[in-house]
Amino acid sequence: MVGRRLWRNLDYPFIGSIIAILALSLVVLNSAAAGISADPDYYVKRQFLWIILGFGAMLAAIKVDYQVLRRYHLPIYLFNLALLVAVLLVGNEAKGAQRWIALGSFIFQPSEFAKISVIITLSRLLEARQGRLNNLKDLVMPFLHIALPMLLILVQPDLGTALVLMAILLGMLYLAGANTALLAKLIITGGVLVSFALFAHFHYGLPLPLKEYQLQRLVVFLNPYNDGEGGLGAGYHIIQSQIAIGSGGIWGKGLHQGSQVHLNFLPEHHTDFIFSVVGEELGFIRTLGVLGLYFILLYRTLHIAGRAKDMFGALLAGGVASLFAFHLLVNIGMTIGIMPVTGIPLPLFSYGGSAMLSNLLSLGLVLNVNLRRQKIPF
Repeated sequence: MVGRRLWRNLDYPFIGSIIAILALSLVVLNSAAAGISADPDYYVKRQFLWIILGFGAMLAAIKVDYQVLRRYHLPIYLFNLALLVAVLLVGNEAKGAQRWIALGSFIFQPSEFAKISVIITLSRLLEARQGRLNNLKDLVMPFLHIALPMLLILVQPDLGTALVLMAILLGMLYLAGANTALLAKLIITGGVLVSFALFAHFHYGLPLPLKEYQLQRLVVFLNPYNDGEGGLGAGYHIIQSQIAIGSGGIWGKGLHQGSQVHLNFLPEHHTDFIFSVVGEELGFIRTLGVLGLYFILLYRTLHIAGRAKDMFGALLAGGVASLFAFHLLVNIGMTIGIMPVTGIPLPLFSYGGSAMLSNLLSLGLVLNVNLRRQKIPF
């Protein structure tokens, strides 16, 4: 009886979209990673291992009633901060950033799991403040809640993940019933202030707490060819990505046939720019199919949020929807040249162990909320 009730509460379109995206990711990664390693299947085998571990994490997230997380929100928040501090003290540095902690042969990126921590703890905060998010004073605590992890992540430096936390906050505030007009004013004001700060930096030398390459990436997408190096400088990633996607045409060049990928013109084509590989090798029609799978995943996540039995569960699922939606918007946007290059991976698709574990763990929380929309004995 318990088993039948449990299976009846599973959201099969949600699960099906996850499996389909993961299967496609391995197929595309097999092409994208060819030639990077001496073993042509090295990255695919490792990614498959991360997927298996990720499903283990997803099952673990389903097992424990999400209500338990409400009681432990403070330890979760403090543990998250401790990990982010540990990165700065004992973390491994690569490509000018200190974002990873090594435990033997296992290397993980705490900022990926910080996203889940923020979703859980912010859900508890906003649930307690439900109905009291109508003016600027009411929003001070939610903004302070993410300020410290954001600051620690910016110091690494990891601008992309810091922006993800801000997107999660805004999305969850909207779902929690915050004043929509006030949120819109805050977003517009923030955009104006950032634009003014960047203008003042590049024209008058205003100091900003970002690396110079990060600042260049924030503006070069507006005109990637006008970077002072004939398209070979800060705009190189965007230019090569646009060439790759544009050359794919309607049906694509075919797997392992993409010239931008296999001649190594396109940087980071197995991680941040894997969507460019999809565009070049699968073409416009099949790319729409990939986007359709993500649409199903987001739609079902929001559907689950709407059917949650309490506000805490609704905010958990809504926070995950905000996380995935922002990742999709920025990653795909940067590959086609309408967003800055911020190093945000394509969820469930880009190569990366920490990101895969984090993605599947967060989706496990959504399934947890869905399974317990009614009281089911375990």
